[in-house]
Amino acid sequence: MASPPFLAYEDKGQHSSLPPLVLVHGHPFDRTMWAPQIETFSAERRVVAPDLRGYGASPVLPGVTPLSRFAEDIRELLDTLGVDTFVLAGLSMGGQIAMECYDRFGDRVRGLVLADTFPAAETSAGKIARREAADRLLAEGMRGYADEVLEKMVAPYADPDVKAHVHRMMTATSPEGAAAALLGRAERPDYRALLTRVTVPALVVVGADDEFTPVSDAEAMHAALPDSELCVIPGAAHLPNLERPAEFDAALGRFLARIGA
Repeated sequence: MASPPFLAYEDKGQHSSLPPLVLVHGHPFDRTMWAPQIETFSAERRVVAPDLRGYGASPVLPGVTPLSRFAEDIRELLDTLGVDTFVLAGLSMGGQIAMECYDRFGDRVRGLVLADTFPAAETSAGKIARREAADRLLAEGMRGYADEVLEKMVAPYADPDVKAHVHRMMTATSPEGAAAALLGRAERPDYRALLTRVTVPALVVVGADDEFTPVSDAEAMHAALPDSELCVIPGAAHLPNLERPAEFDAALGRFLARIGA
C-alpha cells in the first residue's frame, strides 16, 4: 500500500482531458486562499491545492524550510496523486515556489502562472528583516503581525468578509511553520535568469495597489518571460484572487483556454 501524502490538500473536479491546475498558496496562508478558484475551475478540470509544509493542516517541522523543500513536497504529492503534467500557479511565496518547481521539474509544467510575486534573490537587508520577523513570530505568535499587515495583504477598501478570511488564515498559521519558511526564503536563489528560459506560456498577474510586489515587479517578469501575458487587476492589493475573484478568474480562464487549445 502506498504511503499517504505528507501534505494536506484539496483535490477537486473532473479528471478531464484538460491539464490539471495546481495552486500554491502564499505566506502565511493556506489552501483556502484559493477557494474561489477551486470552485470556478473544478467545474471543468481537476484542481489540486495543497497546504504547504508548516501551514494549514499539513505537518509543522520547525527549523528552516527552503523553497527547494516546498517544491519537492509538491512533486511528491503530485506523484502520489498521479498528476503527471499540469498548469502551475503560485501567488507571492507560492510564486517563488512555482519558479523553483519549474527549475526542478519544468518538463511537467504546461503553463506557469505567477501572481503578486518577484524572482530576485533576497537582499542583505531583506535577509536580516526576514530573520528578525521569524524571531518575532516565534516569540509573539501570529496575531500582532496579522493585525499590522492585513491592510497591505488586501487593500484597506477590501470587502470585510475577505479581510476576515485573510486575517483568519494568518492567525491560524503555526508560528514555527511561518518562521521556518521566512528563514528559508531569506536564502532563496535568484530566479531572474530562469524566467528567460521558460519554454511554456506564462501569465503574470498583480493587484494594481500591491505594495509588497508592485506592478513594476510584474512588468519586469513579463519582460523576462519569452511567452507571457500581463494582467494588472484594479481595485486589489496583494491577493487579487480573493479581492477581485471575478477579474482574476477571467484572466486565468482565458489563459487556461489557451493552454487547453
